[in-house]
Amino acid sequence: MRAKVHVFLKPGVLDVQGKAVEQALHGLGWGGVEHVRVGRTIEFDLAAQDPAAAEAEVKAMCDKLLANTVIESYRVEVA
Repeated sequence: MRAKVHVFLKPGVLDVQGKAVEQALHGLGWGGVEHVRVGRTIEFDLAAQDPAAAEAEVKAMCDKLLANTVIESYRVEVA
């Protein structure tokens, strides 16, 4: 199975990278861009047959390693 994890800073946490991208876009003439958030995507193959079990396993990985759940939230896709 293929797993994809999207990790973003939680609302209210200052996104320094997002702010830098927003300012750069403004400097390049796209002044209508607002509230830019930068995250990351992690993709990997998983040796599992059951989609529900695979999703639970990936969520455990996120809670223990892939996301800092104090300041980040995540979304899991398994296919």
